[in-house]
Amino acid sequence: MEALEHVGLALLLALGEDPERVGLRDTPKRFARAWQEFIEFDAGNTATAFEHIAGNQMVVVSGMRVHSFCEHHLLPFWCDLAIGYIASHKVLGLSKFARIAHRHAHKLQIQERLVEEIGRDVLSATGAKDVAVFARGEHSCMVTRGIRTAGLMSSSFLRGKFKRDAKAREEFMMIAGVGR
Repeated sequence: MEALEHVGLALLLALGEDPERVGLRDTPKRFARAWQEFIEFDAGNTATAFEHIAGNQMVVVSGMRVHSFCEHHLLPFWCDLAIGYIASHKVLGLSKFARIAHRHAHKLQIQERLVEEIGRDVLSATGAKDVAVFARGEHSCMVTRGIRTAGLMSSSFLRGKFKRDAKAREEFMMIAGVGR
């Protein structure tokens, strides 16, 4: 925590600010706590899956939003996520989708790797062969620097039927609300 406080203080000084100014006196400590909270986030148990008798059912959870920090600029980005799979013998508990997503978002990240890591965890937890993850996000590194233009980036992870079967992929996208 002390090292992060030094970084916060150094940042204020580099920006030409007076760290003793009212409003900034506790900023290095707040900066350190915020980064510590981000880094030490614990998503809890993400691997619990339940036995399921009826197979071949598409399960989709959408509307989840995660926040992360771009590993290239240390600036925040957010993504709205949809995660789906075709259940065979196991189903994933509902909260596990969000826990998996947040576990991978709470580190320096890029969106492309984020969807890949989420998809691989869902594959592993469910034993399913058919998994899809779709993310649409906005990145501060594009909005606040460089070109300074808002734009949404979309990325996906598709395995099994979602990759090779256009109808399964379309059904996932429709249920997930992609394209509305």
